[in-house]
Amino acid sequence: MTRTPHLASRLQGFGTTIFAEMTALAVKTGALNLGQGFPDTDGPAEVSQAAIDAIRNGVNQYPPGPGMPDLRLAIAEHQARFYNVEIDPDTNVLVTAGATEALAATLLALCETGDEVIVFDPTYDSYAAGISLAGATMRGVLLHPPPEGEAAFSFDPDELARAFNPKTRLILLNTPHNPTGKVFTSDELQLIADLCVEHDVIAVTDEVYEHLVFDGTHELLATWPGMAERTITISSGGKTFSFTGWKIGWAMGPAPLIAAVRTAKQFLTFVNGAPFQPAIAVGLRLGDDYFDEFRHGLLAKRELLCEGLDDIGFTVFRPHGTYFATVDIRSLGFENGIDFCLALPEKAGVVAVPSAVFYQDHRDGLPLVRFCFAKNDQMLNDSIDRLRAAFA
Repeated sequence: MTRTPHLASRLQGFGTTIFAEMTALAVKTGALNLGQGFPDTDGPAEVSQAAIDAIRNGVNQYPPGPGMPDLRLAIAEHQARFYNVEIDPDTNVLVTAGATEALAATLLALCETGDEVIVFDPTYDSYAAGISLAGATMRGVLLHPPPEGEAAFSFDPDELARAFNPKTRLILLNTPHNPTGKVFTSDELQLIADLCVEHDVIAVTDEVYEHLVFDGTHELLATWPGMAERTITISSGGKTFSFTGWKIGWAMGPAPLIAAVRTAKQFLTFVNGAPFQPAIAVGLRLGDDYFDEFRHGLLAKRELLCEGLDDIGFTVFRPHGTYFATVDIRSLGFENGIDFCLALPEKAGVVAVPSAVFYQDHRDGLPLVRFCFAKNDQMLNDSIDRLRAAFA
């Protein structure tokens, strides 16, 4: 591998993210961008208005280090309301610059050089970088694409059990899972909990898509016996309220773990997003009708895109959650998803992301491609029409 000049060894191999690369390609070619995972419409007006009001009312200076008290209270209320979990907003909640900072601060705070972090492969791209920055090693457990006609990616329980060893510091679980759309089941969470308790391992759960579950139920690993005292639960307002640029996230867990994470977090951004914090608190207190309509709206978009891709001839793995659909391009006679996605803007006027970039071994995901359906219906229909014309 060619070394990047001046870049520290722990970050060699981490260049520009695939999302930035594909978005730049979309801009260059004028293609419709179904690659990067962000919605193309703003979230609830009452939430954005709350941010505007906060700015006008002078909420523009440093907020408290752990986050504004009312936002921390709203986060605690949210956990009680949706999951019947009681947490102390003063000691069990830390507001962060999005879920990405929560993850980075957690890894930096908890991992020693030489520790291992178990992940389910493929992983969101920041995981590998955060683990490397912390001096730890990523150990992947492969998620296998489902046989045609089935929906959920799966893993080998024995492979997961073998991944736990004396070097294991923590397991990092993303559910609903990006990029596959998998929602981990009760039985799978029970297995993970049993192994964490048996090996005295900390669990870190990335749950930013918690309100985008279409099939099955989102359950908190922290609620399993023996897990409350060893689990850090991470989420954010970006995906739930369609304000991804605000970067308001949070970590929740037992006071000693949150105190450790706060120690690392304070030397990263220190604090962020003062006027956006009270706005996200407004969002978390919206009525059930908002959360129901949000999920149903994305479910309809999932069906629109997946049915269109299936009709074109892709093998489609319908996601149980998130706003990403994975396809296998071999059904259209292609083998290499990276080459496919690089050529797609010119060939079809559409941008997608090659799933291979999410895998430790690119070969495991080489024929897979990820499309984002968190877009307006016109854009989804136009994308399907372009793809149909290109692959007719």
